[in-house]
Amino acid sequence: MNRTPHALVIAAFVLLAACASEGDGTRPTSAAQASTPVVSPAPVSSPTPTEQERPVPGPNKKIPKGAKTIAHHLEAETEALRDDLREWLDAGSSRRRADLRPLVLRGLYQQRLFRHLTKHEGKAKRVVRRLDGKMRSAAATIEVGANLRALVTPVRPPVRFKTHKPAPPGKLKSFYDKAERRSNIDWHVLASLNFVESKFGRVLGPSSAGARGPMQFLPSTWEEYGNGGDIMDPHDSILAAARYLKAWGAPDDMRRALYAYNHSDVYVDAVLTYARMMRRNPLNYYDYYFWQVFVITTKGDQQLTGPGRHR
Repeated sequence: MNRTPHALVIAAFVLLAACASEGDGTRPTSAAQASTPVVSPAPVSSPTPTEQERPVPGPNKKIPKGAKTIAHHLEAETEALRDDLREWLDAGSSRRRADLRPLVLRGLYQQRLFRHLTKHEGKAKRVVRRLDGKMRSAAATIEVGANLRALVTPVRPPVRFKTHKPAPPGKLKSFYDKAERRSNIDWHVLASLNFVESKFGRVLGPSSAGARGPMQFLPSTWEEYGNGGDIMDPHDSILAAARYLKAWGAPDDMRRALYAYNHSDVYVDAVLTYARMMRRNPLNYYDYYFWQVFVITTKGDQQLTGPGRHR
């Protein structure tokens, strides 16, 4: 039985760090060394009342310098994004393509604010002190992002990776639920793993180590846990990941199982932190789903997906 980890992206495109790192299966690796928006935002003919009251930020909106202003923007955009998400979910997540524009743009600006704070420790601390109680958990997200960022080595541009449109969040949730029923592994952990490994399927590899698919399996490991399924299929790969974690002690010893998945304590902390965030507030799952893909290069961070520059 092949017990080697399948050498995935060590959160190379996850949330805040969004960068690339190579490895041999015993240290952080890069499935694609980085990680399309859920959909490309379509033109909107006229703003909704919500947009008139709280304008949707442009894709390249400048990040403010002061901690007080950043804290205000982070709180305001998170609240607006949550309101938009509730409205979208209440409508059955099946509204017109144009209606996704606020979700994509608010999510992108929220993500860029977080990314900025992972690069400025002192400023991040000042921002967190100014956040209200509902946002204090942002400290954990910033810390995880900073730790992930510290692990990676910037890549030399130009950076070109093939990206994919992920399955809808509701469909992915049904796959996590199915895997949870079969393995008793909390679906939030599986969603977090999917997020860390491929940004919900936006980058499918192969990685420098040969890992492929939404959950980044090496073909040899897939032969053991894939049960004859398609390594590139989100349903099959999510269930396979649950089988892998189960074989390594999950859910009783989740840290051990996740460490077997990728030999990095920072990686394990990241997966568990994002899972905890989603468990604490289910809307965090949708926040993460609408975040974009960035990669750290020797010339600065490069946005790979979504509206804005550096496409």
